[in-house]
Amino acid sequence: EVQLAESGGGTVQAGGSQRLSCAASGLLVDAYAIGWFRQAPGKERKTVSCVYSTDGSTYYAESVKGRFTISSVNAKNTVYLQMNSLKPEDTAIYYCAVGSGCIDPDEYEYWGQGTQVTVSS
Repeated sequence: EVQLAESGGGTVQAGGSQRLSCAASGLLVDAYAIGWFRQAPGKERKTVSCVYSTDGSTYYAESVKGRFTISSVNAKNTVYLQMNSLKPEDTAIYYCAVGSGCIDPDEYEYWGQGTQVTVSS
C-alpha cells in the first residue's frame, strides 16, 4: 500500500521559514515525479513545485520562485519543501503527491492527507 505522510505544517509569522516533509512508503520516490501542491480556502488546488523523475529538473510556480526549494533524500524516501520568506498569501493546505508527470495535478496518482500552513501578518 502506498502512503504519503506530510508533516511540518503549522503557524509562522510573515518572513519566517518552514520545512515540510513528505515521507513515502510502498514506493521509491526516485522512480516518480514528486510534487507539492497547495489549496487555500475557496480556491482550487495549485502546483507549487515539482521535480521530474526523468532528469531531476525542478519546477516552481512564479509565486514561490526564489523562496521555496524542493528536495529529496532517497535514503529516507522523503521529499522536502523548504519555504523561506513566507507571506500571508502562502497560507493553505499543502499536499505532496507522486505520479508520472510533474506540473499537472491530474498526472499524480498518490496523494498525502495534507498539512496546514498558516502565515500570520
